[in-house]
Formats: sequence, structure tokens, C-alpha cells
Amino acid sequence: MIEILHPALLPPGLRDVLPPDAQIEADIIHRLSTILENHGFERVTPPLVEFETSLLGGNGAAMSPDTFRLMDPISQRMIGLRADMTLQVARIAASRLSKSPRPLRLSYSGDILRVSGSQLRQQRQFAQVGAELIGSSAPTADAEIIILAAEALLALGVSGLSVDLGMPVLVPVILRQLAVDETAAAAAREALDHKDAASIAALGGETARYLGHLMQAAGPADRCMAQLATLTLPDEATAEVERLRAVVDLVQAALPDLNLTIDPVENRGFEYHTGVSFSLFARGIRGELGRGGRYLAQIGETSEPATGFTVYMDTVIHAVPAPPARPRVFLPHGTERGAAAKCHEQGFASVFGLEPIADARHEAARLGCSHVFLDGAITDLI
Repeated sequence: MIEILHPALLPPGLRDVLPPDAQIEADIIHRLSTILENHGFERVTPPLVEFETSLLGGNGAAMSPDTFRLMDPISQRMIGLRADMTLQVARIAASRLSKSPRPLRLSYSGDILRVSGSQLRQQRQFAQVGAELIGSSAPTADAEIIILAAEALLALGVSGLSVDLGMPVLVPVILRQLAVDETAAAAAREALDHKDAASIAALGGETARYLGHLMQAAGPADRCMAQLATLTLPDEATAEVERLRAVVDLVQAALPDLNLTIDPVENRGFEYHTGVSFSLFARGIRGELGRGGRYLAQIGETSEPATGFTVYMDTVIHAVPAPPARPRVFLPHGTERGAAAKCHEQGFASVFGLEPIADARHEAARLGCSHVFLDGAITDLI
């Protein structure tokens, strides 16, 4: 028996964005895009779908489980719907903008679609706004991206903002230099993901010592960096810590009041990142406002250093103070079109009556208007 679905029913994780949220989201995207433009980030617009081989090649393989795939009826090749825009922008930089001077600063916004939601983000389709700085491996590039992300959110009015820094390559570097086998490394990774100190201790030897100290170091940036300074790490791991220290110093100098924390062992969600990474949170808001970090912008055998960030509109909209509703004025049937322009100049949205009515004030109230245009003037309904 075929189940008859209600016409308004949508697949799990998808939703209609209604007034006023749709307008608020559009305004936030515009404000963020303007901030990025003011800092020299030029806008690009990748396509909604790409060939599977390019969308999921290289670092894109990390997004494979989240990507919808279908057959393109024209090319007869498999294509994927983007589950993230960062790697699309990296592809653009490495191909169509390969001759542009570096470092390259690019920004973007658009919707993405994922196969499934997460515990903290159940929505499968949501809008992203982001920026990518491509072609520089300097710690100043990492710091610029973190500072820009924080300043942009603060400019929107986000309160209680915090940035949690991570080094997703630190643990793999240590495990590799300690010659830990794959089975033990996988067990260590799972234990770290669950912050399971007992399982880490059970690994024994240098592995348990290093990873135990790293897990305990998580917390406020100053305290974490002080604890990391007491560790004698393998050379490659020491270089990663020193890079993190340089980034922390730059961010704290620019935003001394920013709540900055560090988790040296966090890796989840940063599978393709290759250096300092970060997540953005706001007090009282469930889930991340966004995340970013260092990665390789890659196409084929060509790659170059890059760092960037993405903010998620489905979360940000709950962290930003709601703007005052724009006042609406009702223009009764027969009002000259030129009256609308006068209303717009004064900050009103205009709503024209389509038929003659006896009580213009009543009709204005019914249509959600706060004012009515009568006798050539805008009049408050109250």
C-alpha cells in the first residue's frame, strides 16, 4: 500500500526557512560577505554539483561519507552534491586561478547538502559563509584567518564568543615518531576522541606518557601552552607546538579579550587539516558557529598551503541578536506608485492594496503592517 505523504512533509534534516528567519539569514550573509570583502577577500561561486572524481579527489575523500551521488544524464558520469565548499574553493584556486598572485584571498557563500546530520547539527542542508587564504604557510596567515573569523562574528553582535584551537596532526606525528603500529594507533585515537584517560594509560610506555600529558593540557590557551612547554616532544611535534605558540601570540595581541582555548588532541571533523585548526563557539548556543584551519589546496598532483574558515548559518542565526523588524506601510488600492518610493526612503516596506476596501486601517493590521498611507502621509496605526 502506497503511503500518501502530506504535501508539506520534507525529508529528515531538511526544512523550509520562513519569515523572519529567511530575511535575517540573508542579512547576516550580506554583512559577513561585506566584512570579508573589506579585508580583501574576493568572492567566488562554485557550482552546486561537480564530477565525483574532482569533488572527492585528494582531501575531498574525507567528505565522501557525507556526499550525495547521482548519475549525470548528459555526461553519463557520476556527480556529487557538495557537502562542503572549502575544497571547491581550493580547486578553483589550484586550477582556474592558478596564475593569480599569492597569497590568494577568496570568499564564498551558499548552501550545502549532506547525507546525514550529526548529534549537534541535525540539519542536512544549511548555508555556509567562508574565506580561504591560499598560498602562504606563514603563521601570520593562520592568525589572520582566526582573527578575521572572530572579528566578523563579534561585528554581528555574537556574545560570549570563544575559539578552541587544535593541532590535528600532532598526535599522528607523535605516534609515527614513536613507531606505534596501526592497531595501537587506532586504539589511541579512539581513546583520545572519548577523552578516556584509563585507556590511554593502558597503552603504556612513552605513548601513554606523551598522550596523557597532551590530553591533560587541554584548557585555556595560556595554561595549555605552559604545560606543553614542559614536555620534551619529538622534533617534528615540537615544531608543531612552536607554530601554535606563534599563532596564539598573534591572536592574543590582536584580540586580548577573546576567550581562547586549546585541545591538543582533538581531531574529529578535521580529518583533512594539516596544521593549526579551530572551532568557534558562543556561550549558550548549542553546536559550533563555525570551524577552520590549515589544509592543502590540492588538484591532481599540485598542492599548495592554505588556511580558511567556514561559519554555519543554522547556528549563527541563533547567536546573533534579532534585528528590529522593518516597519511596513499599507498603501490602499489606487495609491500612486510613486508613493512607495517615498516610503522606502523613510525605511518602510510598502504593501499595495489590490482591491478597494472600506477600512484601510483594518486591512493594514490584517496584513501585518504597522502604518497606513492616507491623505499623502504615512500614519501610525496606533
